[in-house]
Amino acid sequence: MNSEHPKLTNERLVSLDFFRGATMFLLIAEFASLFPLFLAPEAEGTPLHFLGVQLHHREWEGLNFWDLVQPFFMFIVGVSMPLSLTRRAAQGDTVRQITFHVLKRSLLLLVLGWALYCIEPGRITFRFQNVLAQLSFTYLVAYILMKKKPWVQILVSVLLVAVSEGLYRYFWVDGFTHPFTADQNFGAWVNLMISGELDGGHWAIFNAVPTAAHTIWGVLAGQLLMSNRPWRRKILILVIAGLTGLALGYGLSPVTPIIKRIATSTFIFASGGWTLLILALCYWVIDVLKFRKVLFFSVVGMNPLFIYLFSHVGGANLLRSCVWPFTNGLFSWTGEWLTGLITGLVVLFLLWYICYWMYRKRIFIRI
Repeated sequence: MNSEHPKLTNERLVSLDFFRGATMFLLIAEFASLFPLFLAPEAEGTPLHFLGVQLHHREWEGLNFWDLVQPFFMFIVGVSMPLSLTRRAAQGDTVRQITFHVLKRSLLLLVLGWALYCIEPGRITFRFQNVLAQLSFTYLVAYILMKKKPWVQILVSVLLVAVSEGLYRYFWVDGFTHPFTADQNFGAWVNLMISGELDGGHWAIFNAVPTAAHTIWGVLAGQLLMSNRPWRRKILILVIAGLTGLALGYGLSPVTPIIKRIATSTFIFASGGWTLLILALCYWVIDVLKFRKVLFFSVVGMNPLFIYLFSHVGGANLLRSCVWPFTNGLFSWTGEWLTGLITGLVVLFLLWYICYWMYRKRIFIRI
């Protein structure tokens, strides 16, 4: 095997396609209403129950696998940025045109993320806690820093996390001076100031600031993988960075608890560490060892925004309403739980097949 991996300019980073596709597959599986079934009494004592626990957010302190999905998504966007923007430059786009594209995309992500909150209650509400709205900020920050030296990007990312930590610890407004207590912290105050209400799930709008570190680290990882360094060196750097993140996150957790809902510093480091390690594993298996039988997941990542919005605004429920009469008629004799599981799996397959059909037809919806 060659010690060098070719510079990724014209070649796709297949591991990134897989990582993005697997992340989106998990998200559409949630929309298919599968995960609550894993926690039902019928699944008690089975591997499905353990899986169900890991596929739900922690109520407050701690870290489940599902708490990593948003960091995955924001990190993956960062990894793709140097690849996609370099490709635009190679096709003749000027810096001005690329910057306009970034600004337009950031604004659209913000509007789409905000609009999703207006659909469910049927009224205008100023909430920006979901991944699209948060990404609009982190994407723009990462772009501004992208041309800076790696140590500058790292320094700024750590400063964003440190400033957030300081604001939570030393905030002075009465009623919001308990940094790690739900609805009594700086993040809750920001929610109140912007949206006029506290978030029922304790999610903080301000999370966009510390989680910008995930997108910045993604940019650094993308730049590393595009470089001419030997593949062993690339993997070593990713692994060392990942282990450093885990050491900081879990090592400092007795001082600052790991809480995803307010994106504490320990959560940022721990989740960032896991994300870097998973990218290193994907890169080694898929791009170095050339294990390329990953089309099943990869096609979901080819239209990530479309399938996320389609599922979120009712597409998954529409499919479920179409599937349910057939699965209920055929499998109701097996019991409500198993019928629901079969229905969810069929809906998940149909969501996947929509992505596959669009991939085969070369339909790629971008903003």
